[in-house]
Amino acid sequence: SSACNQAPPFNFSRQRDREALSYWSIDRFIDWSRPAVSEIKFRMISRAYMSSARLIRLPAATRCLAPSVMPVQLQRGPARHATHRPFSQRTATDSSALNTRQMVAAAAAAAAAAAGVLAYGTSSRVRCDAKAPAPTDPIVVNPILPPLVVDTGGDSAGEMSPEELRLEKKAQKAKKHGGGLKLFSGNGNMALAMEIASDLGTNLGKATVSRFADGEVNCMIHENVRGKDVYVIQPTCPPVNENLMELLLMVSTLNRASARRITVVIPYYGYARQDRKMQARVPISAADVARLLEAMGIDRVIAVDLHCGQIQGFFGPRVPVDNLDGGVVGINYFGDKDLHNPVIVSPDAGGVYRAKKFKEGLSHKFDMKDVGLAMIIKQRARAGSVDQMDLVGDVEGCDCIVVDDMIDTAGTLCKAADVLVEKGARRVFAFASHGLFSGPGNDRIANSKLEECVILNTIPSSPQRAANEKLTELSIAPLLAQTIFNIHARKSISALFK
Repeated sequence: SSACNQAPPFNFSRQRDREALSYWSIDRFIDWSRPAVSEIKFRMISRAYMSSARLIRLPAATRCLAPSVMPVQLQRGPARHATHRPFSQRTATDSSALNTRQMVAAAAAAAAAAAGVLAYGTSSRVRCDAKAPAPTDPIVVNPILPPLVVDTGGDSAGEMSPEELRLEKKAQKAKKHGGGLKLFSGNGNMALAMEIASDLGTNLGKATVSRFADGEVNCMIHENVRGKDVYVIQPTCPPVNENLMELLLMVSTLNRASARRITVVIPYYGYARQDRKMQARVPISAADVARLLEAMGIDRVIAVDLHCGQIQGFFGPRVPVDNLDGGVVGINYFGDKDLHNPVIVSPDAGGVYRAKKFKEGLSHKFDMKDVGLAMIIKQRARAGSVDQMDLVGDVEGCDCIVVDDMIDTAGTLCKAADVLVEKGARRVFAFASHGLFSGPGNDRIANSKLEECVILNTIPSSPQRAANEKLTELSIAPLLAQTIFNIHARKSISALFK
């Protein structure tokens, strides 16, 4: 209302402008003293509201509306003054004056309901009476706002004709491709993107991401995204450069199509292991990828278990990064297992914090008081090859869970399992958010001393992985879908991990 008092030129395609409006302020745009002009302006504003509609109940809302629902500001003459007198003192003239404006008020309420900005409750300027819907009354569920039911004066008045039901179903179907939220996906992990869309109750946006004859990426968006909040789901997993280029070009295409905000959902962040200079004349590739994405014009990043937390700092302050903890999915899985004296093991010094969080989550959520913590110190001969391993901690007679962020060639993990078994471990499990399994990784897991290896579906599966009996794949889609919903609804993300 404060924004309305300043009377700025509102842009109905901007979500914050729609939220700043309440439907009683429509009269600020309409000169009710000039009926001809008022009719034209009212139709224009109603059409503007409908164009940005996220919730459509026009057939039911345009029916007879109770007088108490009509806003004071839309009343004129005796009707306006009548609302300031007690109901018992209102005359028949007052009631008739109110009834003459019911259809106008009903249309205004329907337009405001379609824009999702109808105020709830009661105030000195607005009165809205809502009741529970009838069991047979179809409702279009809005993913952001609670369902709105307009009092139509009785069950009989609220019934819809077959034509209205057909329009209602058509609007409900159109909602999956409309609204303020759009989901798009490249070819990186289409199965995960479809699962996220299913959890959100929407459909993936229509787009073409293919190759020209010479191998160049062809990207085309087939939907209107002007003024929309767009989420692009694309992990930069192998083939890394192909998937990264697809992501960059999709972001560029959406920006040129006037998307309001672009959030990239990167379940697996490629080049994350090159996060610092370990020797002379090498790049910091993780920072370079961040600058590429930022230069394309992204507004937010959602990632899962970045290799190092400082990667968040490679993006500027105008591009917030949400680094989701995939361990919460693994905690729920291992908490249901019958573990004996569980010990959480970090395969290197850099992963101690991750293992500690996994231990605390397991202890808190499943009331396990005897969860231990251990660490393996490894000395690498070169990248991808481990020379020596030493264990810090006691694992004799315990069930060990090796927690890491990714499994590449599985050489480190399999040697860690051998060391733990030699030190007297009862059983050895492994959990990682990203299962790359490059080269002989899958065969090493199958022939290792691991009891079970649990991974998330941040990277698309393969027939070889599906045939490995020791591999178990959990879905990260519910966590990502809830994160997208919370961001779009301006809710907390940290609450998901408490």
